[in-house]
Amino acid sequence: QVQLVESGGGLVQAGGSLRLSCAASGRTFSSCAMAWFRQAPGKEREFVAAISWSGASTHYADSVKGRFTISRDNAKNTVYLQMNSLKPEDTALYYCAQDFRAFRVVLTTTRESYAYWGQGTQVTVSS
Repeated sequence: QVQLVESGGGLVQAGGSLRLSCAASGRTFSSCAMAWFRQAPGKEREFVAAISWSGASTHYADSVKGRFTISRDNAKNTVYLQMNSLKPEDTALYYCAQDFRAFRVVLTTTRESYAYWGQGTQVTVSS
């Protein structure tokens, strides 16, 4: 039904930048909030950032606030995550996800709210 494909991950040094992309299929993309999560080896998946269906609202985890920026282009069915000032602790597999509810007005940070997930793109930050 809905398919999400992440790209843009790679190897960078601390202080560097990366821009992740998530291409979505399906007619509901422009009606639903999107989010980025990440999972480091041996740790649980954690929330990174979310953006409302229109792009008017965003929310970030405290650990990335001020460094990461989430955006979307509904005409292209794509959501982005611009990551600046990267730190070794940002190393993880990054997933994008789509909210199962249309036109949600309050962004959520729980994985239970997101029905569709990509397969992830690896981000590795060296010290």
